[in-house]
Amino acid sequence: MTAPVTTRSSADLIRAEEPVLAHNYHPLPVVVARAEGTWVEDVEGRRHLDMLAGYSALNFGHRHPTLIEAAHRQLDLLTLTSRAFHNDRLAEFAERLAALTGLDMVLPMNTGAEAVESGIKVARKWAYEVKGVPADRATIVVAAENFHGRTTTIVSFSTDETARQGFGPFTPGFRIVPYNDLAALEAAVDETTAAVLLEPIQGEAGVVIPDDGYLTGVRELTRRKGCLFIADEIQSGLGRTGRTLAVEHEGVVPDVLLLGKALGGGIVPVSAVVGRRDVLGVLRPGEHGSTFGGNPLAAAVGTAVVELLETGEFQRRAAELGVVLRGGLSALLGKGVVGFRARGLWAGVDIDPAAGTGREISERLMREGVLVKDTHGSTIRLAPPLTITTEELQGALGALEKVLG
Repeated sequence: MTAPVTTRSSADLIRAEEPVLAHNYHPLPVVVARAEGTWVEDVEGRRHLDMLAGYSALNFGHRHPTLIEAAHRQLDLLTLTSRAFHNDRLAEFAERLAALTGLDMVLPMNTGAEAVESGIKVARKWAYEVKGVPADRATIVVAAENFHGRTTTIVSFSTDETARQGFGPFTPGFRIVPYNDLAALEAAVDETTAAVLLEPIQGEAGVVIPDDGYLTGVRELTRRKGCLFIADEIQSGLGRTGRTLAVEHEGVVPDVLLLGKALGGGIVPVSAVVGRRDVLGVLRPGEHGSTFGGNPLAAAVGTAVVELLETGEFQRRAAELGVVLRGGLSALLGKGVVGFRARGLWAGVDIDPAAGTGREISERLMREGVLVKDTHGSTIRLAPPLTITTEELQGALGALEKVLG
């Protein structure tokens, strides 16, 4: 990485943001100017190991050369047509993404929240046209402590009061049950249920992993009850957990899959609803759309992402380095860490309150050149790029041990 281009200090830039940016985030006091691979550089030229990877949007690291090359090549040709016309990149993207996930059809969108909103619309349309639910009575069952985005419809079924307070009235048609509780789920599903919408691993909640057999039970229950299983793999998918999809750990194939974040390679926003033909096939022209969804630049980058995953290299790296991650965290139990949950290169680490809050630990790590982010007060999340080396990962774990001491 070359020297930063700005002459303004981090403190100056942070102060400049205060009066002009809406305060919907509380970022760590670091101002990133450049990045490559697993490392970012601030405006003063200090290097930091990125252990968050844009909440899994940067699964392949910053500026992966294959993805940058695909973007540059497409920038010289065509970036946007809207879906008023066909473009020469979209068919390949859809074909290869469908093949990678084992499903049939793709609805391209931009952001993760758009994918969730689109999945909700598709499920309701399917319920009315295929299942025969009376008009405007379809319900969708979701899990407590979920995170699917922050649109008005999505926060309607959130249990996070910070996300909800002051944003009502809320959209009806959702039932909330405890996560990882098949009995509660079964009790909530009835003849009006269009779908069960779940994260295979709850990310924002602190990387909460359900019991073995839970996802298999959800799949069996939804088939038996005649409703859809929608798996939100926006954070957990595309190699993060050591498999292409987190549902693969139980051999489960959902009816509808929601993807985003890493699908754009950290370059452009790309998301998708991927599903069975008889489900996504309920959409007709004019019923749903997006000016930018499926644009040529997004399709070119998305295809390059799929190509990286087709080799299996990143899934293997996440699985192998996940052993290192779990081993390092296990060694910290009782030394400032009171518990953790990990799968692949993804972990939620519960900090002993005596050692500090999650925010305080994140700030201490920042000063040691390691970037993470807190959630739910006492938990920090670790989700490094899947390109991280063993040495870099061990260095991050060593820094965590240091700041906990």
